[in-house]
Amino acid sequence: MNVISKPEQISSPSSVAADGRTISATLASFAASFDLEKAPRQVIERAKLHILDCFGIALASTTFEFGQRAANALRGLAGEGGYPVIGFNMALPVRDQALLNGTLIHGLDFDDTHTDGVIHASASALAAAFAQGLRYEVSGADMMAAYLIGVEVSARIGAAAQGGFHTRGYHPTGLVGVFGAALSASKLGHLTAKQMEDAQGIALSQSSGNLEFLSDGAWTKRMHPGWAATSAITAAALAKEGFKGPSQTYEGRYGLFNLYLGQENSANLAMCTEGLGEVWELENVGFKPYPACHFNHAFADATLALMSQGLSADNVASVTAYIHPTQAAVVCEPLDQKRRPQNAYDAQFSIPYIVATSLTRGRFTLDELDSDAINDERALAIAANVDWQDDPETAFPRYYSGKLVARTKDGRTLEHRERVNRGSDANPLSADDITEKFWANATRAVSRSKAQTVYDEVMNLDSAEDIWPLARALSLAG
Repeated sequence: MNVISKPEQISSPSSVAADGRTISATLASFAASFDLEKAPRQVIERAKLHILDCFGIALASTTFEFGQRAANALRGLAGEGGYPVIGFNMALPVRDQALLNGTLIHGLDFDDTHTDGVIHASASALAAAFAQGLRYEVSGADMMAAYLIGVEVSARIGAAAQGGFHTRGYHPTGLVGVFGAALSASKLGHLTAKQMEDAQGIALSQSSGNLEFLSDGAWTKRMHPGWAATSAITAAALAKEGFKGPSQTYEGRYGLFNLYLGQENSANLAMCTEGLGEVWELENVGFKPYPACHFNHAFADATLALMSQGLSADNVASVTAYIHPTQAAVVCEPLDQKRRPQNAYDAQFSIPYIVATSLTRGRFTLDELDSDAINDERALAIAANVDWQDDPETAFPRYYSGKLVARTKDGRTLEHRERVNRGSDANPLSADDITEKFWANATRAVSRSKAQTVYDEVMNLDSAEDIWPLARALSLAG
């Protein structure tokens, strides 16, 4: 007879709070008692910029094939509903609207990133809060509070893994985003703290997201925060009706960290709850200056800096990128594929491409993701001579630093290090930078006057009696 031994119960000294509560109970208590008045003014104003950034990107996404195909698929599947979709003349049922909006916000890989958690913190939180806010006809302040809850929770959970999710091939934006979004949806759905615990436990069975898209530039990563948002709304609805979820969502034997990282993981579970309501992780969420994986940004800026030293597409012989191996696995390997991306998503996750294209064009914008740029043989010839090495001075995972060493055809060696990636909390974009990014993205899809209406609605969101005017401003429906 085969004997299957009972798995050992895994415990951690940091898995239960000092008052004996589980992590999910502590997070639920925070969410249940939170309102926007408890957030400092600078956090509220910063939240508006993140929301504005997300909506501008979502509008731009509607001009790309993936956005149009996703919209067609969901309209065909779900039929008409009551909730307007960003940038389209259509309305969907609430969960499908959240799925599509979350996909549009994240689809260009231009949305914000919490560096410690290596997670796109806003996409799922905003998609869930916006959809659920329309459903319950909440005020702008209530929607903003739910959004902040989602960001604060997801950022902490992502950071607690200490890079472990990426190492094992998971995409934290989807894997972790569902938990923050579940609390966002629960807050607007008027769940009790106990029901919010259940919602997180239910979300554990919906937590998903992998990095297999890196193999061929597939579109699946784009939908991860949308799927997290629609799963979160489902979890909240079930919990509100008394559907039970496990209580040790994060620290349990088969909870998030032991299940996805393995039972010998080095996750710091205390990070899931520390500083809630006192330290605002939103202030550690960086804006993206480039439409590419955040790991690439330091290298785009380093390329432009080397150009100011005399490097050009005509005189470059080779370039070596110095980067942390965990990052290199995403944006440098397999090297042959990264040197010759097959599509825009491939290109967004390629250091050889971003270095070569920045050299040939002097910039890296959404225009550098079109087919002419990707198939530019001049740039591809440069990319073929871009390599990478382990960087012993990296600031990863706190910051996505990087160094380039270039060798010219006449024998010179030029180098430049970006110690802190631009857009992060230590090297931030200004409010004007973020606003200009919004205008550039939004006006790819809509008129300047319509974009102005969106801008005005977001900037006054904390005083808005309801969020339907914002939804109508974002939609192309009559």
